[in-house]
Amino acid sequence: MEHRKLGRTGLRVSALCLGTMTFLWTCDEKTAFDVLSAFRDAGGSFLDTADIYSRWVPGNPGGTAETVIGEWIKANHIPRDQVIIATKARGRMGDGPNDEGASRAHLTKALEDSLRRLQTDYVDLYQIHWPDYETPHEETLRALDDFVSAGKVRYVGASNYPAWWLMKSLWVSDVRNLVRFESLQPHYNLMHRAEFERELMPLCRDQGIGVIPYSPLAGGFLTGKYRPGQPIPAGSRGETNERIRRYIESPAGQKALAALEAIGRAHGKTIAQTALAWLLSNPVITAPIIGANTVSQLQELLGAADYRLSAEEMHTLNETTAWQ
Repeated sequence: MEHRKLGRTGLRVSALCLGTMTFLWTCDEKTAFDVLSAFRDAGGSFLDTADIYSRWVPGNPGGTAETVIGEWIKANHIPRDQVIIATKARGRMGDGPNDEGASRAHLTKALEDSLRRLQTDYVDLYQIHWPDYETPHEETLRALDDFVSAGKVRYVGASNYPAWWLMKSLWVSDVRNLVRFESLQPHYNLMHRAEFERELMPLCRDQGIGVIPYSPLAGGFLTGKYRPGQPIPAGSRGETNERIRRYIESPAGQKALAALEAIGRAHGKTIAQTALAWLLSNPVITAPIIGANTVSQLQELLGAADYRLSAEEMHTLNETTAWQ
């Protein structure tokens, strides 16, 4: 699998990043271990997780995905430097007043807890999960700067930041000589484009920020399993997710699926693989985050690892969902 530089840093990560949000939610520990091992066997090195995964599940305290990663590394005697671990903090992890946010108080505890669960003494990429508009940029960045100086974090990134908040953060890093965000994790796919493309994409290109998009398959819509006039698969996200239902009913959504299918057929690839190739063929994108509940699901997505589209194919797909 191709490895790419993360933004302007010297860190190289696999062109596909394995997301772990489903671990111990819709994917049991044994299956999670199998998925992680299959990803590594395919040349994947980049893992994304977060401390809150999967705290929304009844009885889950959060941190379980990090725990699974730590146990997998330990059980398989994997050298720590062969795995690039990206985790996130900001969400609520307890009932106290400082158990969420991007304050020094919360981040310091959150990082120590993540390191313990991951069974490591450093995180390769530490990300603020979403903006904390109540905490000054300087407080957050000074805490992150201290983590990097202490060797507990190698690089820092942002997730779900709007362009104005990210640019302000970069300015504070510059004028205060503090560590800066080297990556952004946005919601971006062929069906959800304007949020990233209008301002964030030119910002990331100009500032040399690595881009690690999540939900690259639009919640499963860009696999082709949802079609108008056909029953929504039982137990799928489409049963409850209003966004997916809008995609199913959208003329742009159907145009996108038809174009993905036609282009994929010409390459001997699936709709999902072609949707990932659309991202991988964009020079601003570093590594889309893929998720899998089974090894077979992962294997299909890995088929996109070295798949790239021509300028004409990119134009065709871009026209189907312009400014969605």
